[in-house]
Amino acid sequence: MATLLSVNVGMPEDVSWQGRTVRTGAWKSPVDGPRTVRRLNVDGDGQGDLAGHGGEIRAVLVYQLQSYRYWQKHLGRDDLTFGIFGENFTVDGLPDDEVCIGDRYRVGEAEFEVTQPRVTCYRVGMRLGEPAMAALLVAHHRPGFYLRVLTEGRVRAGDEITLTRKGPGELSVADTDALLYLPGRDPEKLRRALDIPALSPGWQRSLRELAAAHPAPGRPGAPGGTRRPADVPVWPGFKPLRVARIVRETPAVTSVHLSAPDGMPLPEARAGQYLSVRLFAGDFGPAVRSYSLSRAPAAGAYRISVKREARGRVSGYVHERLRPGDLLDVAAPRGTFVLEEGTGPVVLASAGIGITPVLAMLHQLAAVRDPRPVRWIHVAHDRAHHAFAAESHALLARLPDAREQLYYTAEADPGPDGRHAVRGRPTAASLADLGLSADADAYLCGPPAFMDDLGAVLREHGLRPERIHTERFSALPAVNPGVMPATAVRPHPPSGPPGTGPLITFARSGITTPWSPAHGSLLELAEACDIPTRWSCRTGVCHTCATHLVSGGITYTTPPLEPPEAGTVLVCCSAPATEVVLDL
Repeated sequence: MATLLSVNVGMPEDVSWQGRTVRTGAWKSPVDGPRTVRRLNVDGDGQGDLAGHGGEIRAVLVYQLQSYRYWQKHLGRDDLTFGIFGENFTVDGLPDDEVCIGDRYRVGEAEFEVTQPRVTCYRVGMRLGEPAMAALLVAHHRPGFYLRVLTEGRVRAGDEITLTRKGPGELSVADTDALLYLPGRDPEKLRRALDIPALSPGWQRSLRELAAAHPAPGRPGAPGGTRRPADVPVWPGFKPLRVARIVRETPAVTSVHLSAPDGMPLPEARAGQYLSVRLFAGDFGPAVRSYSLSRAPAAGAYRISVKREARGRVSGYVHERLRPGDLLDVAAPRGTFVLEEGTGPVVLASAGIGITPVLAMLHQLAAVRDPRPVRWIHVAHDRAHHAFAAESHALLARLPDAREQLYYTAEADPGPDGRHAVRGRPTAASLADLGLSADADAYLCGPPAFMDDLGAVLREHGLRPERIHTERFSALPAVNPGVMPATAVRPHPPSGPPGTGPLITFARSGITTPWSPAHGSLLELAEACDIPTRWSCRTGVCHTCATHLVSGGITYTTPPLEPPEAGTVLVCCSAPATEVVLDL
């Protein structure tokens, strides 16, 4: 019979780590006597990052004495005291390869249900001083697991642990952990996992996505099914395209039409995708910028539209010096902000130059006279700076059920011209007459404040958050769990002596800098440049850091447990083998 050896608690505290401050509850210590376990945690315990730890589904973390002994031998350490793995319950028994999701146990006065394996997180390595610990827990099938509290009550070291009900799927914690993090997953186990009610919603969502990518014969996504193809570029790296013509759309926006130098049709792109363009000029370069395709591909050609920025070297070059016949290095169309197939209503909303990807979507809808209800929302400074006004209006006229609402933020009197235009910005009241449907898919592009504000308005109208899709031209919002917010700094080259290695370009952030091994990984270089980054485990397990590799080659300093999708790289554990351009 299993036994509770130690009850461990600790309140969140600020810990200094790599020049940052991390709020974490990973520092836990044994307590004497009984402790009451409540719905959210053990009395005297807390979690620093409720997005990944704690809450009803992850109230209590369990780790086993047998795993302690395993790691003592594997790591060559004799200082592993109870609680050092961040667990609340240290137990004798309950191995991860025998305990199943949905198992229920009675401990003292309380009853619990197993909900998921431990969240793979860098903080366990931070606590132990073993940076690779998150990957080791998964690779060695010893993650530990979380409990939900079914009945509150007191527990204490020495209590027996009694199984009261076996989980319905009989899927072990170790097998569940492997389904998410390791290659060679069994599609049947994936589907079994999704039939276990006790499995946490977060894991259900992740495993559901994996199940869609590993469908059974006859299910959507199987050979002959309808699963959406992965975002894989149609040619590697950069290749030269010719500037066929240049069109001035407004005083601030210029469109560049691109074609293949040999006259062959260019590969089809999806409406909403973007191109990364590399420029070499006498006074700067190389410089890489990404621009959305501003129309659906026609006759095998591409169009991008570039706004002139006040101090933008690249946009200034495009507006002033680029000429028809010039060659540009262009990476293949990529991006997941794309118009999906369907029959439900569509909302296309943009502000300023954010019009470009949704205009491509409108082109696609108009080309087939799509019967879906389409609602077009656009915000511009004034009529003179409203790019593609006539073009979008003509496209909407080709659709059987389309309506538009335009906003001019600085136009004294928008005036009648056949378009529905008002002064100001979108509000719930001003959008009421558009007849927005709660089951619509909305595609938003523009400044972050515009997307945040309009997204809130659309949610007020009843649109579900997962049906509101957004595209950001700049760096994506950071995902740095537990790291305390700091003053935002504009991305910049790293401080200190310049590196002597290959050039690394962060396309979204507009930074190009030579590589130095002092940074350890591409992620660490991005952090040295104050580029917003996205990560969780920092050891090649969770794939949170997966980033599109626009061009170049990398090598993994620590091989990931599972390779990322084609065309992407895990920046947390990789270094450049050649010059590299990252969509970061």
